[in-house]
Amino acid sequence: MSLVYLSLGSNIEREHHIGAALDALADFFGDLEISTVYESIAVGFEGDSFYNLVVGINSDLAVSEITKILKHIEDCNGRDRSAPKFGPRSLDIDILTVDALAGEIDGINLPRNEVLKNAFVLQPLAELAADMLHPLTGKTIGQHWQEFDKASQQLWSVKFDWQPPVKG
Repeated sequence: MSLVYLSLGSNIEREHHIGAALDALADFFGDLEISTVYESIAVGFEGDSFYNLVVGINSDLAVSEITKILKHIEDCNGRDRSAPKFGPRSLDIDILTVDALAGEIDGINLPRNEVLKNAFVLQPLAELAADMLHPLTGKTIGQHWQEFDKASQQLWSVKFDWQPPVKG
């Protein structure tokens, strides 16, 4: 069983799409480890602010199978795959890390380079996995967050209530 960290983001009907994504992730993977939800301005384009968080899941699926599930969840939430790379998103889910894997795995570069580039990824990941070693730098995620230029990207926590779906 691998520990997988995912980043989730939305700037279109944010509460709805993040909640629906968490519901779907819980249905597919069971118990979720969920960071605080943070709001941040759009990075790379002019647009509405995003809600971002990191979710930890446990899975014995291959990276390619996890990716298929994540794309399915995005598609079910109106993800427009023809839209520009830097633009509004109903839902974006990316694999950040899978245990200590490094390199290209099933077409996905691990760990994802956004871990060290974006506060909206690094801060919530540090909240959940401060002691985890970054497999390429050898530093902990917490160390990377301590060293991050926090003035370069503003984000703030937001109240977000989500309850796991009741199993029937």
